Amino acid sequence: MVKIVGIGGSLRANSYTQIALQVAAQRVEALGAEVEILDLRQMQLPFCNGGKDYSDYPDVQRLRDTVTNTDGLILATPEYHGGVSGVLKNTLDLLSFDELSGKVAGVVSVLGGQSNSNALNELRLILRWVHGWVIPEQIAIGQAWGAFNAEGKLLDEKLSQRFDQFAQSLVDNTRKLRGVQ
Repeated sequence: MVKIVGIGGSLRANSYTQIALQVAAQRVEALGAEVEILDLRQMQLPFCNGGKDYSDYPDVQRLRDTVTNTDGLILATPEYHGGVSGVLKNTLDLLSFDELSGKVAGVVSVLGGQSNSNALNELRLILRWVHGWVIPEQIAIGQAWGAFNAEGKLLDEKLSQRFDQFAQSLVDNTRKLRGVQ
């Protein structure tokens, strides 16, 4: 079975990034994959200092173990000042080639303004650097305040279809590249 870990780079309560991550996770689960969400709001992660020893922070080892034991990732980030959130970047910096090399990833960005690909392109660079594989399908949700209803359901049918295509690509490519069913 394909195992996917979702990580959302927003610490905000009622975060649109977390809502988008949940939508993506539900679509991936509907295709038979197992999905675990690591909620960074519930974890105690330090600022990365470039070292490897974070024994004072057990959640760093939990993060590393969880990512090591998965086939792929859903990375969701708010776009802040044209890039990936510091929270998600720091989380990825706490990981290394050991955990990320060969992983298949789908990337999602959420913006308050017009949709663009800056944060998505930055995530592609980061993952390529650590020898991860990013699927071609990606999701950028502009004007996120209008994308979801009060229950967190997508309002735009085309966006919903993009999530379906994203999920299918993530599961299919993970199966191919990781050799799992």
